[in-house]
Amino acid sequence: MFARLRSSPLVLLALLALATAVTILAQSSSDDDERSTVLWIPYQGVIGSVTANYFVDALDYAQEIEAVCVVIELDTPGGLDTSMRKIIKAMLASDIPTIVYVSPSGSRAASAGTFLAMAAHKVAMAPGTNLGAAHPVNVSGQTDSLMSEKVTNDAVAYIRSLANRRGRDQQWVEDAVRMSVSLSAEEALEMGITDVVVSSRDELFEALNGSVVEVGSEDVTLDLADVRIEEFPMSRRYRILGLLNDPTVAYMLIMFGFYGIFFELSSPGTFIPGIAGVICLVLGLYAMQSLSIGYAGLLLMILGVSLFILELFTPSFGVFATGGVVALAVGSVLLFRSADPILRVSYSVIIPTVGFSGAFFFFAAWMAVRAKRKPPVTGRRGLHGRTGDVRSRIDKEGTVFVDGAHWTARADSTIEAGERIIVERVDGLVLHVRKADHP
Repeated sequence: MFARLRSSPLVLLALLALATAVTILAQSSSDDDERSTVLWIPYQGVIGSVTANYFVDALDYAQEIEAVCVVIELDTPGGLDTSMRKIIKAMLASDIPTIVYVSPSGSRAASAGTFLAMAAHKVAMAPGTNLGAAHPVNVSGQTDSLMSEKVTNDAVAYIRSLANRRGRDQQWVEDAVRMSVSLSAEEALEMGITDVVVSSRDELFEALNGSVVEVGSEDVTLDLADVRIEEFPMSRRYRILGLLNDPTVAYMLIMFGFYGIFFELSSPGTFIPGIAGVICLVLGLYAMQSLSIGYAGLLLMILGVSLFILELFTPSFGVFATGGVVALAVGSVLLFRSADPILRVSYSVIIPTVGFSGAFFFFAAWMAVRAKRKPPVTGRRGLHGRTGDVRSRIDKEGTVFVDGAHWTARADSTIEAGERIIVERVDGLVLHVRKADHP
């Protein structure tokens, strides 16, 4: 049987085809392993502390795999100065050439993004993109013009040093910081701020293939003719933590934390609001440590919530609640001090949040006052004015049925069984009653 199989031409052809396929696949895998690797880092959003850690991890990984270069596909409105400088330090310290590619069309590398572009060995832009408007965003919004000028001068000196290192126009980068000027992709190409304007990865590699860049003290030629692209996207952990870079998210977490703790204090023993509130508060405070916050604003917010709580437990007919609304509103505005809108909470978020909080606590305070003004409905004071029936004849003393219970009753006059009575006062467990005017 086996002899017949070995002698069959069809079987021999099948075995030959299988061996050829295995050889081709093995060779293809070997060729793929020998190809140079380009690490592709896509990023879109505000540059914050989480972003900085993500970029540093990516650059470290590029070192491990000995990538031929790193491409940062960037679309950012800017971000924190401290985070930006952390990324640039890692870029300058790396032995791997870096390329900043402002892409896709419609993207921008504004503010901190311009600094990152100037730190890269090569800059590429897609048509319809822009960069610039690099006035420092870590200015805290203070009115001290001297401090603002010192921060601006520091940023100018930093970006000029980066431009000088990469051979780019130092005057334009200074104008980008001082006057927030911006350039389109085509204008940047004319001024030498960007190296190429390309629409795709293939065009990017083709345009920069053979370019010579200085890495450390050595000249390195970029060999991008036949490369393997390995993407390094943000992990789920970084994406979740990245949400905390948003001032609006941090603000809402703080507010939810206040609400959770308040509901736990007002209804002890439920636990769920208190646990959720503490978690939100911790996350909010964690987010704030990576943002430029004003501690006066945070204290005012705490004061505002404290005044709301005082209004509930010691009603002041709206005085505490009004003060709480004012403190919460002012604190919300002052909470994030950055002069850049992307690092502040929008008024479209603050106004509804403060308005809802004020309305809720005003309503709660009104209900508390209303409850205090109601006559007692339980206990001995609650029996005053109640009506009932005489169950045994009252001749100075007898028995009545009031509010679902039998009571010993006394009266100044005789009242027959079955007649209606009204409670005038309570003396221990004895009710002093009189005959009702109407049955």
